[in-house]
Amino acid sequence: MNSTRPFLALVGAFLLMPTGTAAAAPAAPPVDHARVVSEKPAPWTPHVLDGTVKDILLIGDTVVVAGKFNQVAEADGGRARDIRNLFAFEHGTGRLLRGFEPRVDGTVTSLAEGPEGTVIAGGEFQTVNGRPSRGLTRLSLRDGRAVPEFRAALDGGHATRIAGDGDNLYVGGTFSGVNGGGQAALARLDARTGKVDPGFAPRVSEPRRGALKVQDMALSPDGRRLVVNGTFTKVNGKDRYQIAMLDTAGGTPTAWSTRAYEPECDYSRIHTYMRQMAFAPDGSYFAVVTAGGPEVKPGLCKSVSRFENTDAPGMEPTWSNKTGGDSLYAVEVTSQAVYVGGHQRWMDNPEGALNPGPGSVAREGIAAVDPRTGKALEWNPGRTRGHGVEALHATSDGLYVGSDTDRLAGEYHARLGMFPLS
Repeated sequence: MNSTRPFLALVGAFLLMPTGTAAAAPAAPPVDHARVVSEKPAPWTPHVLDGTVKDILLIGDTVVVAGKFNQVAEADGGRARDIRNLFAFEHGTGRLLRGFEPRVDGTVTSLAEGPEGTVIAGGEFQTVNGRPSRGLTRLSLRDGRAVPEFRAALDGGHATRIAGDGDNLYVGGTFSGVNGGGQAALARLDARTGKVDPGFAPRVSEPRRGALKVQDMALSPDGRRLVVNGTFTKVNGKDRYQIAMLDTAGGTPTAWSTRAYEPECDYSRIHTYMRQMAFAPDGSYFAVVTAGGPEVKPGLCKSVSRFENTDAPGMEPTWSNKTGGDSLYAVEVTSQAVYVGGHQRWMDNPEGALNPGPGSVAREGIAAVDPRTGKALEWNPGRTRGHGVEALHATSDGLYVGSDTDRLAGEYHARLGMFPLS
């Protein structure tokens, strides 16, 4: 899931904003595709030789890859290089960028484009390039050095997902605060300096199980809405069970709400079954994927669902597509497809119970769903399932996939691949 969402044109949005609210920062137009991507991966992507890929982000011609790993090699079979948790390569050639070699001592879970040729990384790390940098860092794409003016640090816990619009950085996770402040689990920072924005202060609270945690977030293309999910059951005292939509102008919950994620879908080791979310390029809807426990239960566990971007309460999904018992972790949306990844064996399988039910279709580890009907498209490259895909990122010319296995569409592509449009 792409952890950042570029904006549409903002003039109309600005005119609709009440006096005194800040307009969203302008950015590049959103990525979209006129057709579904190819089933044959590009031959040039590097190989991540161990661990797992957690996020992928294209900035200009540079692809940044985050996760938990120790070795990377170029596609031509060159020697393995000791690179831990974060690296970059040239889009279109796969050439590793040797100038970008930051030393990050823990898992990098999420990426966002920063200002002025930088990338912001969030995760479970404590130091970057030998200096304290708990959970957040902003790095130069040119040489991998930390930008001195960015001084954000999490107070305990870690960052699970970050999203940005160029000026603002939204951070979700398990932290008790940022920079010594008390904004727990969700905060907005200045993307340049890392200073906390006190004007955005939603209070997520009352975890359904375990610790308070924001699991994932998605920023609408116009920057006016932020959807968050996690263990919480209330936001600013209002009932919002595991998912909420926030007005970014002030951080207050909008009228949008759903009870779709109230049913139990997990077991004691999983504190939330919510996973990634992504907006459509036009911002009219967003898609949500979920995991779950070892049993098949009612509700929206182990599914992908579409929800409309409205201000209506009591929303039901426009459609849902269930795997019949296997978790989904990642989602990316274009106008032609809702791409999902996990360790699923089937889609279109609402009656399946760890078996292919009536009408199900085999889709090993990766699939594409029709945005209008919610039914699986014919696209079916397949991949070795493993734990599953945790990173999907659409670019203008294709779709990047990151996981923990090394077979994609029947070919060797270790933990990283790219399906081109052509």
